[in-house]
Amino acid sequence: MLKYLEQFFPDQHLPTWLRFAIAGGLVLIMAALIFLVWVLFKRLGKKIEIKAKGKIKPLMIKKLNILSAKNILHIILFAVRIVKYLVTVFLFFITVPIIFGLFPQTEQFANTLFGWVMTPLKKLFFGVVEYIPKLITIIVICLAAHYLLKAIKFFAAKIEEGKLVLPGFYADWAQPTYNILRFLLYAFTLVMIYPNLPGSDSDAFKGVSVFVGVIVSLGSSSAIGNIVAGIVMTYMRPFKVGDRIQIQNNIGFVVEKTLTVVRIRTHKNEYITFPNITILNSSIINYTTSSAESEEGLILHADITFGYNTPWQVVHEVLLKGAAATTGVLEDPKPFVLQLAMEDNYCRYQINCYTKQVDRAPRIYAELFENIQNEFHRRGIDMTAPQYRIILPVEAAGDAAAFAEKKP
Repeated sequence: MLKYLEQFFPDQHLPTWLRFAIAGGLVLIMAALIFLVWVLFKRLGKKIEIKAKGKIKPLMIKKLNILSAKNILHIILFAVRIVKYLVTVFLFFITVPIIFGLFPQTEQFANTLFGWVMTPLKKLFFGVVEYIPKLITIIVICLAAHYLLKAIKFFAAKIEEGKLVLPGFYADWAQPTYNILRFLLYAFTLVMIYPNLPGSDSDAFKGVSVFVGVIVSLGSSSAIGNIVAGIVMTYMRPFKVGDRIQIQNNIGFVVEKTLTVVRIRTHKNEYITFPNITILNSSIINYTTSSAESEEGLILHADITFGYNTPWQVVHEVLLKGAAATTGVLEDPKPFVLQLAMEDNYCRYQINCYTKQVDRAPRIYAELFENIQNEFHRRGIDMTAPQYRIILPVEAAGDAAAFAEKKP
């Protein structure tokens, strides 16, 4: 700056008064520019507040409110203030070195200040220019992955709707398979993009990558096991959401099925959560599938014991009439009775009846027992069974034991 001005004074140096005049003018221009910047940004903030009312929607994930509209507005205004401060600092750093460059005593300091400002800007500019080919590569990879994912989603939707049928591929596999392919595609895209990221070959970047990998491998062994179990169960198709199932003596309806856990709701409205790896290692009874895949329906059964003094024909008749009078029991196929065992004091019977109303199983059982009990009472048959217990005194027990030892 100083050398440029001295060209107009070839015979003498630039007068001191002119140097101060130019410096003062630059200070005034800088102050005016900064004032103008602050006024413009203040008006911009007010316009944003006015136009944003009713137009900014809250950021929500499903039903979880992440950011309200008011919080988003505050974030936008904060970003505007940050830009205002950056512009102010930039004007200050541009003007101050020029002013110092007007005087020979501070010219070296001005050059140093210019270096502080211009060197990073040069590096940034040339770095951006050199990075453009890699940036184009990243954009091409992302676009290819995006449209490939859209194609996979399209075919998955057609399979799920039943418009596209693949032999051996069930419709309920479409969405889980799409999620798996989407995850694999994201992972493959990240691997392809990684070498083109800025600083990907630096030691710091590599160290962070190794650290994250170690943390994930140490802390997610059980989580990965549950995810793998969830994927396996998806293609095993043991149940689906809404089915009535039994897991480890817990009977309920499946309300949620994810890659890590399964939640069921019991008939008492109790919610039980099972890790997928636990379910994979357990036996599962699916009552809904048993009813849906069989034309006859699900067989409800109950064991009943009765003494030998009541003829088995009478017991069979009572059980069949009680089942026929129960709501939810099918008339065809007809209920039937099995005689399971003949114990010392009683005979064991089993009433079997068909139903399609699997969700009402507890109520059907309750009504079945009520009807059987009413039928026995109507016939005047006593349902109480005598129980005998022999309790020996300590001395008598000792004598019995001694007798047992002496007995040849």
